[in-house]
Amino acid sequence: MPRRYAFRRAEEATHPDSIRATLAEFISTFIFVFAGEGSLLALGKIYKEPAGTTASELVAIALAHALSFFAAVSASLNISGGHLNPAVTFGTLLGGRISVLLAVYYWVAQLLGSVVAALLLRLATNNMRPVGLFVTSGVGELHGLLLEIVMTFSLVYTVYATAIDPKRGSLGTIAPLAIGFILGANILVGGPFDGASMNPARAFGPALVGWRWRNQWIYWVGPLLGGGLAGLVYEYMVIPTEVPHHTHQPLAPEDY
Repeated sequence: MPRRYAFRRAEEATHPDSIRATLAEFISTFIFVFAGEGSLLALGKIYKEPAGTTASELVAIALAHALSFFAAVSASLNISGGHLNPAVTFGTLLGGRISVLLAVYYWVAQLLGSVVAALLLRLATNNMRPVGLFVTSGVGELHGLLLEIVMTFSLVYTVYATAIDPKRGSLGTIAPLAIGFILGANILVGGPFDGASMNPARAFGPALVGWRWRNQWIYWVGPLLGGGLAGLVYEYMVIPTEVPHHTHQPLAPEDY
């Protein structure tokens, strides 16, 4: 069955399902960024040095991100599809699983959720400046870009395989766990090199509130390229064309 791309009808802009899904993306992204960035600030408070400089700190950071992402995806999966990430939304947009209008709603909600999380962290920690993400010393920007592409590809590919694929069957019940696992595993790999963002929203909020823009471009270009590629590969090379095309999020399917 051919994939269908749509801007959606005008009434989607105020459709209750669209509003609920957008709100879910905002809250879930807030939960994820608050815990993820908060773990960096907490370790900095404990050890009085940049977080992630030791193996145990790296494990703690990866665990905080994996657990919070698992919880946030679980909380929003049946409402918005549990994207929490502009790169995931971009991959599903290229795969024809979400409309352009809803994708824009999601992007705005995800970025706002990240900014609010970073603002509240700064307020709650007595004005501790968000750490944000950056390429570490001795690692080139192009190396960081390649890492972001590969790690985000694996993340979005896992999202497709466990949460979107029409033939996933009972595998869908462990989708949040699998997605959280691959996120945590990628942080263990990429964390010491570039912070392992895989998510433009994760990078944007702390960068804005902490005003740390170094290397910011790779946390947009890399994830969007990797996520878009994963969406196209899985949609057109893995999912059989005869399988009926269902939307990723349970939003008014009759409007497609």
